[in-house]
Amino acid sequence: MSDSASILLVDDSRASRMLCATVLRSLRPDLRILEAGDGEAALALMAGERADLAILDMNMPGMSGLELAEKLHLTHPVMKLALLTANAQDAIQRRAAAQGVHFFRKPIGEAVIGDILALLG
Repeated sequence: MSDSASILLVDDSRASRMLCATVLRSLRPDLRILEAGDGEAALALMAGERADLAILDMNMPGMSGLELAEKLHLTHPVMKLALLTANAQDAIQRRAAAQGVHFFRKPIGEAVIGDILALLG
């Protein structure tokens, strides 16, 4: 993994984004973190950016995390995708798996963020 790994963090909750970014930086101070509050903002941001990994919330206004994952996969096919959500329904987990999106359950903490960072290799 390169020292300049970039992560796209998308969650409509500013508090969740701040907590996740804090834990990410505590585990990997070298990370470049790009943040967006919803799917449309994430797509606009990624039009001119590159990220190695996207961490997506499921329930957001406008488009869900899985809808965003589908669009990101089309434009950034090598980006790894992680769904970090409190919505732990089996149907959501199955849809994520079918799309190649890794599923992680909130609450945000060092253990779950460490597991997500392991996707970077």
